[in-house]
Amino acid sequence: MTETNMNLWQTLVYYFQYPFVQYAMIVGLLIALCSSLLGVTLVLKRFSFIGDGLSHVAFGAMAVAGVLGVSNDMTVVLPVTVISAVLLLRTGQNTKIKGDAAVAMISVGALAIGYLLMNLFSKSANISGDVCSTLFGSTSILTLTKPEVWLCIIMALIVITVFLLFYHKIFAITFDENFANATGVKANAYNLLIAVITALIIVLAMNLVGSLLISALIIFPALSAMRVFRSFRSVIICSAVISVICAAAGIILSILFSTPVGSTIVAADILVFFIFCGISAAISGGKKA
Repeated sequence: MTETNMNLWQTLVYYFQYPFVQYAMIVGLLIALCSSLLGVTLVLKRFSFIGDGLSHVAFGAMAVAGVLGVSNDMTVVLPVTVISAVLLLRTGQNTKIKGDAAVAMISVGALAIGYLLMNLFSKSANISGDVCSTLFGSTSILTLTKPEVWLCIIMALIVITVFLLFYHKIFAITFDENFANATGVKANAYNLLIAVITALIIVLAMNLVGSLLISALIIFPALSAMRVFRSFRSVIICSAVISVICAAAGIILSILFSTPVGSTIVAADILVFFIFCGISAAISGGKKA
C-alpha cells in the first residue's frame, strides 16, 4: 500500500470514529436501497419525474415549516408531501391535465413559493446558504441526530416491507394495469400505495442529496440495471446493489476529498450508468459476432 493510500485510509478511519459520519452512512445506504426499489417501477411506468415534483413540494413545505418556526420540520414536510403525491396521482389521471403537465405544474409552483417564503420571512442571515443546503443536501446529511436516524430506519423498513409484501401486485400493475384490473388487482389502490411510498422516500432523501438531485437516485440505478438485465427481479436486485454501492462510494469520497455528498453520489451513479452502457454494447456486439 502506497503512502497516499495509507493516508487516505487513516483519514477514513479517523472520520468514521465520529457518530455523525456513521449516521450519514447508515441513512445514506437505506435511502439508496429504498430509492432503487421504487425506481424500477417508476421508470417502467414512465412516471419517474414524480420524484422531481414531490421533492420540490417537500422544499416548499420545508420553507413553510421554517416560516412557522416548527422545530421538527418533518411534521410538516411528510404529510404535505404524501398529500401532494395523492393529488399528483389523481391529477395525472385527469384527461384535461396529463401526468407530465401535472408534475411540472406542482414542481415549479412549489419551488417558487418555497423560495419566495424563505426570502420574505426567513430569520436566517444566510438565506443563500440555507437554500443551497436544502436543494443540494450539502451539509444536512452530516448533521443528523440519533432520533432522525431511527426515524429514517423505521420508515425505510416500512418501505422495504411493503414492497416485499406486495411485490407481485406491483409487478402486475407495472407492466399492464388493464390486465391487472381484469384479474382482480385493484390497480388504482396500488398506484396510490406506490405514490405514498415514493413520497416517504423523497422526504428521507432530502437530507442526503437535496431536493434537486433526488430524481437521480430513483432513475440512474434503474436505467443502469436495464442496460444489462431483462427480467424484473434481476433489474430490481441489480438496481439495489448499484444504488447502495454508489451511495457508499459517494459518501466515502465526499469525506476524503471534501466534496458535496449529494453531488458526489449522483456523479458515482452517472459513472456506473456509462459503465453499464459499455457492458451492454459489448454484449450486443458479442452476440452479433
